[in-house]
Amino acid sequence: MTLNNELLENVPFDEINIGQSTKLTRTFTDQDSQEFAGISQDLGQNRADSNELDLSGNLQLMAYGSWISSLVSRLVATHLPGSGSQYHAQSFRFIKPIQLGDTVSVKVTVKEKDSLTKLVTLHCLVDNQHGETLVTGEVTVRAPLIKITPRKIIVSSQKDFDPLNKIREFLRLTDNLAPIVCGVVHPCDQESLAGVIEAAQHNLIIPILIGSSYKINQVAEASQLDIKAFTIIDTPHSHASAEVGASMAETGQVEALMKGSLHTDELMHAVLENKHLRTKRRVSHIFRFEVPLYSKPILISDAALNIKPNLLEKKDIVQNAIDLSYMLQQEHPYVAILSAIETINPDIPSTMDAAALCKMADRGQITGGVLDGPLAFDNAISFEAKRIKHLVSSVAGQADILIVPDLESGNMLSKQLEYLSGAVVSGVVLGCKVPIALTSRADGPATRTVSAALAKLVAHHYRKTKP
Repeated sequence: MTLNNELLENVPFDEINIGQSTKLTRTFTDQDSQEFAGISQDLGQNRADSNELDLSGNLQLMAYGSWISSLVSRLVATHLPGSGSQYHAQSFRFIKPIQLGDTVSVKVTVKEKDSLTKLVTLHCLVDNQHGETLVTGEVTVRAPLIKITPRKIIVSSQKDFDPLNKIREFLRLTDNLAPIVCGVVHPCDQESLAGVIEAAQHNLIIPILIGSSYKINQVAEASQLDIKAFTIIDTPHSHASAEVGASMAETGQVEALMKGSLHTDELMHAVLENKHLRTKRRVSHIFRFEVPLYSKPILISDAALNIKPNLLEKKDIVQNAIDLSYMLQQEHPYVAILSAIETINPDIPSTMDAAALCKMADRGQITGGVLDGPLAFDNAISFEAKRIKHLVSSVAGQADILIVPDLESGNMLSKQLEYLSGAVVSGVVLGCKVPIALTSRADGPATRTVSAALAKLVAHHYRKTKP
């Protein structure tokens, strides 16, 4: 938070007069809706069942009663009576719903004051931009007795976002699942080795380290990491490590693979060269993000493997992402096929692919998800952008999955979310006989641990349903 020089004087009990009032005006924005959903931990409320269908058929996001309550609380705490006030009681009557984009005026007026208890009763009135009464109510507070003049505090609009708590919440999905045997390919630096240890400590994996035993032990000793309990399969170099890992996956010695400190193309070349690891589906990578200003986890694909996928390859990319969503207990996900615009333009090939993918879903060639596209990024994740552009779409504003046009755009989007927004990121590869926890070599132990959790969930699903 930041401070400025504006001062806010409170109103002590003796200076409060019957009929005295103050008000504030706020617009209910998409950001407000996202922040409230995050704070309430009600991650499903931004879906269609929390919206109201207006006469035009567009879904309008409904404001929560506690958003109004927070505005009243702010008014009481900062203006009337102001600093030093103590809440005693409140009651509201909600007459008309508040919709996304509504500008509301919140007014509190002194109704009663009790000189014995120092309690002040304030009448509350909330109107919208059309002059319609939305909410009425009363708040009773114990007023301060002395004058206080604190500096005005401007609080950041970003909601509380605790990355460690998000990680703990996600790891709880795996609590009742046994750890899987995982081949960790070439963990020859501190970050990858520390990630293995952390994943093992969280009961996610039973790691088998595949790489130069000399290098692995050297890193462990230099970093003071205890790896005595882990099996090491010695290999001369990273290429050999990848080949051994793929072979172990083929023979069922491991249920998953995890990338260590080698290049992605080294590992994936060995996997793709092994025909026994291939399935009927195209191999693709899926990022899972927890973003501070988005109310629910979001999947992005493909930002790591398929450079310029054609239409049929995108079909498999979409289906893999939908399948992962189900494994993460998110059924019927909203899938946004991204492009630069939301209309079809033959000069922008990704818009043509988006339209075709949506028709494939209509014809049953893609199943399990609700698709729409082309959609620009803002339309996919923002109800406000959807409203402004008058889009009729069940996906816009509440996407669970973002399908990017190509690797370049997807990789840049993913790195921006990770490094500029502080998102919690993890990644896994689907389309093989075993899941592959695939992260950037620059990622730390936390990202590797969450990616191991993703791989564990997928591996347990594969025990029941072979890929």
